Amino acid sequence: MEWLVSLLTLTILEIVLGIDNIIFISILTDKLPAVERRKIQRLGLLLALGFRIILLLSISWLLGLTEALFTLGPWSPSTKDLVLLGGGLFLLAKTTSELHTKVNHLEHRGDHPDEAPSKKKNAKAGTWLIAQIVLIDMVFSFDSILTAIGLSDQIQVMIAAIIISMGVMLALADQIGQFIQKQPSLQILALSFLMLIGFMLLVEGFHFEVPKGYLYFALAFSTTVELLRQRFERKQPNS
Repeated sequence: MEWLVSLLTLTILEIVLGIDNIIFISILTDKLPAVERRKIQRLGLLLALGFRIILLLSISWLLGLTEALFTLGPWSPSTKDLVLLGGGLFLLAKTTSELHTKVNHLEHRGDHPDEAPSKKKNAKAGTWLIAQIVLIDMVFSFDSILTAIGLSDQIQVMIAAIIISMGVMLALADQIGQFIQKQPSLQILALSFLMLIGFMLLVEGFHFEVPKGYLYFALAFSTTVELLRQRFERKQPNS
């Protein structure tokens, strides 16, 4: 029975920790056609699943990444810290760029709007999207697996929890993506949340631990307020 409790706990935790991954992939694929968007979303989540299982099967190597590489004053960064710093900087840069695009109603198009993009450009854009997803998957996988290791010592349970949680996220990814796509204000909120995640990764890279419960509570609270605001506006009589 203990393994079942661990499995349920880890599955719920992995789903919660995977929310930021789904949001990031949904924002990145926002401008793609529906079929291509679903394909890249699934590819991104399957890559995340692969990363997590590989890391779990390499626990001794993974734990070795937490050992200090060098000392710089009071700061002794490990490989994990450098990965978090790089991921945080990337996330901050990407979300800032996307926020600029959303706020100013810009579109990622060429110099000639009427000209259809070439297959070569589409292939290059798709490759760049997948590269960004791989990079952020790696960063989120470190955080997810190190948290799982702290809660359980049974690899089979951890792998089962990751597979189940990824199955849930694969089932919900398209609905979440479509929902965010139809709500511009929620897109801004999601990007702001990802910016906060990026800042948190930077802070953790410098050994300042931030309780993630506060972060996810802030996201849930902000989203609830925004949904209530939208409901209130819909109920207002047309002027």
